[in-house]
Amino acid sequence: MTNDLYLWVTALHIIAVIAWMAGMLYLPRLYVYHADAEPGSVQSETFKVMERRLLRAIINPAMIATWGFGLWLAYLTDAWDQHWFHAKLGLLVAMQILHAAFARWRRAFAKDANRHPARFYRWMNEAPTILLIAIVILAVVQPF
Repeated sequence: MTNDLYLWVTALHIIAVIAWMAGMLYLPRLYVYHADAEPGSVQSETFKVMERRLLRAIINPAMIATWGFGLWLAYLTDAWDQHWFHAKLGLLVAMQILHAAFARWRRAFAKDANRHPARFYRWMNEAPTILLIAIVILAVVQPF
């Protein structure tokens, strides 16, 4: 039973991570295009709806599920005293901070108060990928 539970929790964690990362990779891409849209235009208003729905319906719930299933896995595997796990947690906190920044930028776009050019969001679009690569390597390879 414990092995079955571990497998189910692992599967649910992976599904949640995929959903969270899909949104974290797509949302800043929407910002790239939204930054070039004229405030108040039909295009801008459409981006506002897309960004809000993506964040609230996919990214936020997937992030909560990722943390929940991930902490459950840490409990099941007793990973709390592993150095790789501490490093992974640090990177997850960085991902969480990035998530919060994405949410703040969405609120700014919703108020037509964006302060950043499209180029800024192009760079920010790379941050989740870099964090994801490091997190996966730590989780799978467990180098230390």
